Amino acid sequence: MNTRIPLRRFRTGKFIVYSLVVSLLVWSDSNLVAEDWPSERGNSQGTGAVAASLPDDLVEVWRYQAEEAIEATPVSLAGRIFLADVEGTLTCLDLASGKKVWSQKTENGFLASPAVEKKMLVIGDYDGQVHALDAETGKPLWTFATEGEISAGVTFYEDTVLVPSQDGNLYCLQADDGKLVWKYETTDQIQCSPTLAGDRTFLGGCDGQLHSVALKTGTGAADPLPLGGPTLSTPAVLGNQAFVTTHAGLVMAFDWKAHKPLWQFEDPARVQEYRSSPAVTAEAVVVSSQFRSVFALNPQTGELLWKQTLRRFAEASPVIAGKDVWIAGTDGRLYRFALADGKLLKQFEFRGSFIGSPAIAGNHLVLANDDGLVIALGPKPAES
Repeated sequence: MNTRIPLRRFRTGKFIVYSLVVSLLVWSDSNLVAEDWPSERGNSQGTGAVAASLPDDLVEVWRYQAEEAIEATPVSLAGRIFLADVEGTLTCLDLASGKKVWSQKTENGFLASPAVEKKMLVIGDYDGQVHALDAETGKPLWTFATEGEISAGVTFYEDTVLVPSQDGNLYCLQADDGKLVWKYETTDQIQCSPTLAGDRTFLGGCDGQLHSVALKTGTGAADPLPLGGPTLSTPAVLGNQAFVTTHAGLVMAFDWKAHKPLWQFEDPARVQEYRSSPAVTAEAVVVSSQFRSVFALNPQTGELLWKQTLRRFAEASPVIAGKDVWIAGTDGRLYRFALADGKLLKQFEFRGSFIGSPAIAGNHLVLANDDGLVIALGPKPAES
């Protein structure tokens, strides 16, 4: 029998979307630059982290009103931001002004974030359809049908795109035409994004295993590693280590090259429940639980570095920007903690509840809530 972890309730209604402002970049086919956040966890390694800290005195920059709720993290590339709403509309905004560049309506809604690379945007919907669009114009390029809901973002690899589906399969498609290259089958649903490491991709699933798949062939690169329970967590890879959380309350680290477990952490005070993904740097692994707890762990040993408690739980995964941890809570609060010791540095209060994780691009941050408010925070404008 398949093990299904409940997803967030599908919501309709209006949703206001606000995005971040970054320095205006020229759209080109060049490699990603530091100002980009091209996928839900910020990069193909799933770390949810960028090297630079955000300014100390962030202020709201501008707002944009969307037609429907957005539960997925916005992504950005080359001076534009891309949004997907629960009623099936994809929208592209100019990052410098917040003005709409284009929008494209599809038949089904989106819970997953889009991913964008070069001039292509790819996303899966709740009916299992994969959509590829021209990121400059919004023109549809191709579609591909899976047999299950897609609730996690896709990942680009060279000239292909990796698509996780709740039908239990990871699909590898040609990026230019959507043709199937290979399919890797698991024994239960996949509700996390695939993560790249060397010549393989990692993904966790509701089958309670961490899968390692050869990117060229779609075959198992090694036997799956047991997780002791299902996971919604997108694995984070840093160097030779892979980190993942489980629904059963474990934070686990593996040496993916040696194919062995390194450590696992379990809160000694109570069994936690993790539905979000870890944010990882060389200094700390940061996770947040359904029971309002935030933990920072030593990446090498799993030792607890610090713990904080939120007023309400965080549906969104934490992100790290330089020396700070950012967490958006379901109480409408945005928390800024010091990565080194967990000290609360700043707390922003907004109405509603945050569902998607913040996105960071350059020295700006964007986040959305279920009251229809998406807030762009950036440096205070210079006085004229």
